[in-house]
Formats: sequence, structure tokens, C-alpha cells
Amino acid sequence: MAQLLVNRNATVTIAHSHTADLPAVAREADVLVVAMGRQEAVDDAFVAPGATVIDVGIHRTPAGLRGDVAFAEVAPIAGAITPVPGGVGPMTIETLLRNTLDAARLQAGLPPSDA
Repeated sequence: MAQLLVNRNATVTIAHSHTADLPAVAREADVLVVAMGRQEAVDDAFVAPGATVIDVGIHRTPAGLRGDVAFAEVAPIAGAITPVPGGVGPMTIETLLRNTLDAARLQAGLPPSDA
């Protein structure tokens, strides 16, 4: 994701769970892509008002699927936020299927799909 954004001339900061004052670093983002691997690790302290929050995490819990973002806390602050479930998951599946089809076409000596 970082490289895709850089290719579109975005300024990208990559941080991780050991980044000093991670909430302050995250609050600087206009677009916050969260893939921490910890359920609801990102709360309202991490998000600037109006920021777009993309939650890539997914965790199965007794209460259902949850993301890496505490949705109920962050949604009132964010300008836009992806839900879990139903956010990036369908796009991930579509991309995986497209790449699988293209790989099969290439192995068969056919060009990849242009869709």
C-alpha cells in the first residue's frame, strides 16, 4: 500500500507498534491505513478529525468479526472509515481472484485479462 501511494506522489510515513508516540504520529495522517494485527488497537487517540481510516485487520471473536480499529470510537471523528466486515475484504478477494485468473492465463500462453 505504501508503494502504491508513493507512486501517486503521496508522502507516506510507515510506523509500527514500537514507533515512539505512535498515536501522535498517526494523528498526522490524512489517510490512515491500519494493519497492526491487534484487535481494536487503534482508537480515537490515533485519528485526526476528518481523516480517512482504512482498516485492513480482521479478527474472529465470539461477538463477530472485528478490525484493528475501534470502529465505534473512531467513526465519529473520521471523515470516512472502512467497516469490518464489509470494508476492504471484498476488494481483497476480487484482487486475489483476478491475479489467480491472470496467472492461469499466462501459464496457458494467453495474455492477462484487461478488466
